[in-house]
Amino acid sequence: MTERRIRVRFAPSPTGPLHMGGVRTALFNYLFARKNGGDFLLRIEDTDQTRYVPGAEEYIVESLKWCGLVPDEGPGFGGSYGPYRQSERKEMYAQYAQQLIDSGWAYYAFDTPEDLDRLRSEAETAGQVFSYSQHTRRSLCNSLSLSPEEVTERIESGASYAIRFKMPEELDVTGDDLIRGSVTFNTRELDDKVLFKSDGMPTYHLANVVDDHLMEISHVIRGEEWLPSMPLHILLYRAFGWEETRPQFAHLPLILKPQGKGKLSKRDGDKLGFPVFPLLWKDPETGDISRGYREDGYFSEAFINLIALLGWNPGTEQEIFSIKELSEIFSLDRVVKSGSRFDPEKAKWFNRSYLQQKTASELAEYFQPVLDSKGLTVAREQVVAIIDEIKDRCDFVADIWTNGYYFFEAPASYDEKTVAKRWKPETPAEMEAIAGVFESVEPWDATSIKEQFSTFMNEKGWNFGGVMNPLRLCLVGGNMGPDLFRICELLGKEEAIHRIRMAIEKIK
Repeated sequence: MTERRIRVRFAPSPTGPLHMGGVRTALFNYLFARKNGGDFLLRIEDTDQTRYVPGAEEYIVESLKWCGLVPDEGPGFGGSYGPYRQSERKEMYAQYAQQLIDSGWAYYAFDTPEDLDRLRSEAETAGQVFSYSQHTRRSLCNSLSLSPEEVTERIESGASYAIRFKMPEELDVTGDDLIRGSVTFNTRELDDKVLFKSDGMPTYHLANVVDDHLMEISHVIRGEEWLPSMPLHILLYRAFGWEETRPQFAHLPLILKPQGKGKLSKRDGDKLGFPVFPLLWKDPETGDISRGYREDGYFSEAFINLIALLGWNPGTEQEIFSIKELSEIFSLDRVVKSGSRFDPEKAKWFNRSYLQQKTASELAEYFQPVLDSKGLTVAREQVVAIIDEIKDRCDFVADIWTNGYYFFEAPASYDEKTVAKRWKPETPAEMEAIAGVFESVEPWDATSIKEQFSTFMNEKGWNFGGVMNPLRLCLVGGNMGPDLFRICELLGKEEAIHRIRMAIEKIK
């Protein structure tokens, strides 16, 4: 094969939301292109109009953008090899299908869907599987079994037909897969796939081979579910006389269920409580909503890091990589052959790792929409200080609110179990005394508050636990939070004293 520029493509079908396995395919193509100074293309394979879902293409593009996998070429991205939607290229496919007919590599098939359904049913009844192949083609209704005159008459009368590939008989087809090595298939086990449908649209097999050739694709990196199609695609390149420029193939392993058996599906996510799509998806027909990693609070870089290590390893113990680092070290020879088990807890670990790397100021930017949604106006420096205090308790930005809501809102109620355990008959008087001590604390910082509190407690001879626990209850509404005196400092003197006296009034 001739040396040429590295060009790879991600070619999804707009039949629904993009699965995380599809994102990984896009990622590996993207990384391979970046590592080798090549081009990353997006091509929308929408030849099956019966499965087209409105909004799916837009979802795919938005997902790639969120993940940072921006194509060099594609719908809306420009490029000199377009159009990049197969439905906009359909006029050209007919001529290539005809070329295969003329060269004897394909034939017209006039069998109706009803005919084929009947044959499948009869075979099933007999405990067999019907296959339109070298073993049955001569007994079926096609241009191999009909006379040339009958074929011409049917076509001229407007009879519906498909064009099928004529699989050679008893031929070993060997292909070199960059992940799996040499793979050999014998054509006696392969059927005659439809290349051009009766509705005037090509199937995946014809369209993707023609487009890969015309777009000068150098490597086809796709999921292992397409491995059985490799011999047909190799033979199509041979039939067209394009063997010298045939791309190299690499078939990626499956992403497996958390239990390790079977391909990860949306049902697994629904059952076990995690998303399998990058973004939230609303089904345009049913209105059903599927969760997305973005809306669940994952950083895009954490999501990318997570899926990069599903089926590929860097050869070291390192686990945290930026997309730039991945682009520098990625290689297909470190992609494994076997499926890789998805671990939802590991996904959370990745997000926590990225969250902890961010500064409190950066996290404040992410957290601001949460405050806005609650109608709260808080000084930026206050938000930063609070986040800095509690970020080590958080896996997601939303956890900042979960773990520190009491910094922004005074308690509306008080934990009943804590009240029952910590609020004694003498507690109201003790809390009022502490409020009085706090009024004289200057400067208002955790160190000064603790010193004056401790001096007062020692003078009174009071039990520290007996006072500090109900004091925490007054300030945050329960038995949680970081250092008590740091809480006081972050709340501010007036607010801390106000909350103590409010609790005295409310807790009876």
